[in-house]
Amino acid sequence: MHDMVGRDLETAAPRRSLWVRARRPLLMLVVPLLLVAAAAYYLLTAGRSVSTDNAYVAQDKVSISSDVTGRVVTVDVRESESVKRGQVLFTIDPEPYRIALEQADANLANARAQVSGMRSTFSGKGADVAGKREAVSYAAIDLKRQQDLMKDGFTTRARLQQAEHTLSEARTELGSAQSSEANAAAMLGGAPAGPINRHPLVLAALAAHDKAALDLRRTTVRAPADGLASQTTKVQPGQIVALGIPTMSLLISNHDWVDANFKETDLDHMRVGQPATVTLDAYPGKPLTGHVASVGGGTGSEFSVLPAQNATGNWVKVVQRVPVRIAIDDHRGLPPIAGLSASVTVDVRGGS
Repeated sequence: MHDMVGRDLETAAPRRSLWVRARRPLLMLVVPLLLVAAAAYYLLTAGRSVSTDNAYVAQDKVSISSDVTGRVVTVDVRESESVKRGQVLFTIDPEPYRIALEQADANLANARAQVSGMRSTFSGKGADVAGKREAVSYAAIDLKRQQDLMKDGFTTRARLQQAEHTLSEARTELGSAQSSEANAAAMLGGAPAGPINRHPLVLAALAAHDKAALDLRRTTVRAPADGLASQTTKVQPGQIVALGIPTMSLLISNHDWVDANFKETDLDHMRVGQPATVTLDAYPGKPLTGHVASVGGGTGSEFSVLPAQNATGNWVKVVQRVPVRIAIDDHRGLPPIAGLSASVTVDVRGGS
């Protein structure tokens, strides 16, 4: 037994000494090769892409507000519920607006009745003018007869003067009747024979009726587009909502992108259309594909509320960030969530 162990130790000793002698030359050869390979890889791949982790998912959103003021009676959507264009979001008490519509109906009927009465008055004025014109014709004939009789000496001067006075009065009454007829025509909008619904009074009543009907329809607030309902708890039954005040929000479907803030030094070869890879921090194992949709027209500081003032003695140059919009081509079934953090890599070798 001891002899076998001795022989194994004698065999292992030369092997260890061989490794010790070859280890140093082998390491001196392998390490430079690895360094050369790393340098070659860097030289071959350098400048092919630029990356940033200063990126966030953005999405078009609409603030839903009511076009009328009233009390909410029902809320028909839940938080994060998917809605379709035209779907009811919430309803405002329609009763006050239904009453206003009924009042507008009554006002419209009253306006039409007024116009009909004006037409009747105009017809009466026309008949009066015709009668006065006949009176003027008769008075003119009587005056002519009295003048002829006066020449032959068969009438008196007093009777002639009476005929002249009668004709003058008839002409005055005719002028007054014609003036009344003109006023009646003016009350009919200058078109006595025109359609009743074209009269200004009826047009105004129709406009008020349409406005009341529109307000009644607007008590039902509907989704302007397909999307995801958000902040629905801001609207509760019994709450008074005011005209134009935002309530819930709607995230528009298929209108999401990534705003990536690249360093200004990364924009040299960046062009619209270049492919991009987006990795969301929430889904690190599912990178998304996209492309550069646009490069911002100014740096982030340029559009800030208080832009930096660099005209100072202790100025320090800071690399600026430029927003680049990345359109997502393939969502891979992941739900778009506005505000998620992301990392973006853009392949700058191609593009328009």
